Parts: sequence; C-alpha cells; structure tokens
Amino acid sequence: MNATLRPFESYRVGERTEYARTIAEQDLLDFARVSGDDNAIHLDEAFGRRTRFGGRVAHGALSFGFLAAAQTRLLGAGVIWLDASVRFTAPVRIGDTVSTVTELVAVVPDKRLLRVRCTARVGETVVLEGESTVKHLKEARA
Repeated sequence: MNATLRPFESYRVGERTEYARTIAEQDLLDFARVSGDDNAIHLDEAFGRRTRFGGRVAHGALSFGFLAAAQTRLLGAGVIWLDASVRFTAPVRIGDTVSTVTELVAVVPDKRLLRVRCTARVGETVVLEGESTVKHLKEARA
C-alpha cells in the first residue's frame, strides 16, 4: 500500500513509472467473483476456443486495474480519479506478463489536477492504452 501524500508542487511533467504483473488463473477467478463479471470468455476454455480469441482472455477491467496500480506508484496516495479513457488493443491471456508504463503528461496547479497517460504491453504488443485525470487532495488535518 502506498500511503505517501506527495506535495502537489513536487509533480513534474515527464515523470514515469513502470509496473508489471503476470496474469494467473486465480486472478481471473477472483476478479470474476469480486466484480460479478462471469462472462464465459474469461472462465470457460471450451467457450473461448470457439471465439476469435481461440481461448480464454483476461477481463479488460482487470488489465485496466494494472494502470491504476502504476498510477498509484507514480502519484502516491491522496489522488482521486475524475475521468479515464482506455482502448483495449489486444487480448491478455493467463500466463501473460502485462508491463505498464505510466507518465505524467500535464499538471494544472490552479485546479490541483494531474493528467496521466498509460500504456500496457505483453512483450512488444500494446494491449491497452489510456489516459486519466486525477484530483490531488489536500492533506487532511487532524
């Protein structure tokens, strides 16, 4: 858990971080249980083989979650999402290692906003691209 609240003034356009995680069978099962997304494309190999993907694929929202993980590592605690856009460009499968690069692309001081761009790859293949805007919260006073 990252509980560090960075001062807003410390953010600089161009800051980057990376995060990687290998997708396991249990990740799909856990995500389906928690989210309620029990689409057969994620859980049933026989069903998946009959699709254009040729097998099961990870939930898109699970992959998107890795961008959230990278964003937290980059920005620290005390930011909340205001918006996000994402484009899924290739499937992610069990056993794939998803590597993300997250970059701070804009700082808006008067509104305490930060804009982040993220790219996720499996090997050389881009599987997801997205951007988000977050609001930096002022530290709570005791």
